[in-house]
Amino acid sequence: MELRARLVVEGFITGLHKSPYHGFSVEFAEHRQYMPGDEIKHLDWKVYGRTDRYYIKQYEEETNLKAYLLLDTSRSMEYASSGNLRKLDYACYLAASLSYMMIRQQDAVGLALFDEQINIYLPPHATRGFLKQILVALETARAGRTTGTRKALHQVADKIKRRGLVIVISDLLDDPAEVTTALRHFRHKKNEVIVMHVLDPMERSFAFGPPALFRDLETDEKMTTHPWQIQDAYRQAMADFLGHYKREFLENHIDYVLLDTKTPFDVALTRYLSKREKIG
Repeated sequence: MELRARLVVEGFITGLHKSPYHGFSVEFAEHRQYMPGDEIKHLDWKVYGRTDRYYIKQYEEETNLKAYLLLDTSRSMEYASSGNLRKLDYACYLAASLSYMMIRQQDAVGLALFDEQINIYLPPHATRGFLKQILVALETARAGRTTGTRKALHQVADKIKRRGLVIVISDLLDDPAEVTTALRHFRHKKNEVIVMHVLDPMERSFAFGPPALFRDLETDEKMTTHPWQIQDAYRQAMADFLGHYKREFLENHIDYVLLDTKTPFDVALTRYLSKREKIG
């Protein structure tokens, strides 16, 4: 996961934002070995006394951004059509790349994995050591129960005490009205919000060929059909579904990025950087 994130980010961006906060910081983060040019005042003399080696105390800076990555791990994210990544894998790689980029920029990032409820919550930090915790959580993420976006997002919104940037990565296969209501909770608390809507290419096109058995991953309901007979109706329903989200998010000043699992990660990273630039 770390290698993939690093390759995605370093292949995408050449110059990274540096936090403008260079003053005294109050939260101790970790040690690193002394290097020529480091300020002596940051030497940890207690560690020197125990090890006879020079180490510098590193502190976590008060950055000008706290970001929250909210990743949908409900069972519908398990889906992948032939030859494509599972939606969950794509979403995890995207979240890993965003986390890697943010921490390289010295911004603080946190992570929540949810289905019907929050299953993992890591509050935002900006240290390289914390990045490893995020990557381990993403590496081991598994699709869980049915979707309960409204409840889970309200739970996260209640945890956020300092406004920041909220990025939701989900297939949004839930009641659109309930999803929008939950996202308004973040906006009410003055957070900026980006929704990265991840679908499988076949979920958008319904370009299946011969008769097929379709199974709902969350309810296990099954239906056999000739795809060509319902393709036009399906595409119209999908267009209405996506159009509803686009309108609602526009009205509520929520950024919306439609992706499928064939979309290069650069598309999502570009939209994030554009939003990041506006926040300042």
